[in-house]
Amino acid sequence: MSNKPIQRISSLKLSRILKRNKTISQINVTPMVDVMLVLLVIFMITAPLLTVGVPINLPKTKAKALPEDQAPLSITINKEEKIFVQDTEISIEKLIPKLISISKNRNDRKIFIRADEVLSYGKVVEVMAVITSAGFNKIALVTDFEIEKNK
Repeated sequence: MSNKPIQRISSLKLSRILKRNKTISQINVTPMVDVMLVLLVIFMITAPLLTVGVPINLPKTKAKALPEDQAPLSITINKEEKIFVQDTEISIEKLIPKLISISKNRNDRKIFIRADEVLSYGKVVEVMAVITSAGFNKIALVTDFEIEKNK
């Protein structure tokens, strides 16, 4: 046996040594919150810019918006009298087969017709007649809200 003196370490010194070597078992969430807030701002700015469609000038009315229970089909007629189903250009002869295939032979699907305000009334009625002749009865014309002018 050796007769080395036993060193006594004070409890204060021992706690300092243990604290220095101890690993941190907590997650710092501050950087994660910062990243999430930046992503939120980016999505809030870019979301309105993602609405894609055929650019047309809709006529103005004072009518209220209709409530929607399912997403309607959108048919757009621009000022060059080109017809679009959603965002795809299509001829008037291929319009009915396309609508039937999209609606899966269900004639109760809502169809919104968006027509440029400079377009002749006859062209809009012609497209509506083709759609109703195929049995689609829920057709609505889309307009913009009229901005009231102060007198």
